[in-house]
Amino acid sequence: MTAGPSKVALVTGAGSGIGRAVSLGLAGDGFDLILVGRRREPLSQLATEITALGRRSLVAPADIGNAAAVKALFAQVASAFGRLDLLFNNAGSNAPLVPLEELSADDWQAVIDVNLTGAFLCTQQAFRLMKAQRPRGGRIINNGSVSASTPRPNCSAYTASKHAVTGLTKSTALEGRAHDIACGQIDIGNVATAIGAHIAQGTLQADGSIAAEATMSMGNVVDAVRYMASLPLSANVLSLTVMATRMPLVGRG
Repeated sequence: MTAGPSKVALVTGAGSGIGRAVSLGLAGDGFDLILVGRRREPLSQLATEITALGRRSLVAPADIGNAAAVKALFAQVASAFGRLDLLFNNAGSNAPLVPLEELSADDWQAVIDVNLTGAFLCTQQAFRLMKAQRPRGGRIINNGSVSASTPRPNCSAYTASKHAVTGLTKSTALEGRAHDIACGQIDIGNVATAIGAHIAQGTLQADGSIAAEATMSMGNVVDAVRYMASLPLSANVLSLTVMATRMPLVGRG
């Protein structure tokens, strides 16, 4: 556990996958955690593990696509911790994997609400808190995707939302300069998770074939986020891609 005063981090989508793993990594680095997700039970289980690491945590189920819910969430943060040093906008959603012309407007909107609007609403509230707190400032890390620049077939909503997150990252970095708020983005390619198990077994390629793809350990993602979070506010990783070396992303595969 890191010596000295603890810092405070808020992680969305903390109940499973990348959010859960990164939360534990940050706790090991001396952060206290606000754990945000839709379901209380996995957040509570994670909080128990964070307590065992000697850190405090706040279990905060919330719908981050809802402006009132996000405002209430950050009021809890201010009340419980008095400040926020790191926001990891990690929560993500995908639509059914169907051709663009078959995607319903409701399924499109559901992805935008979580991946883009949720990140914006949390960033907006984090700005307000980070500007007002003393010492002021903080860091925001957005979980983007390699799909923003190299999409998979039948993922129009997800790809569009993540492409927009890149714009949000750059706007946030620009507007945060004057307030000691740094913002960067991590784009992840083929991490081994339960939800992404199909990638290693065989997934649809651009030419219509099905092929197994290489994956990488979750630990690589955690280490990358920990590095970004460890920097002083005078330095920033604006964009970082961490990916399985052998995945068919660069060039023609």
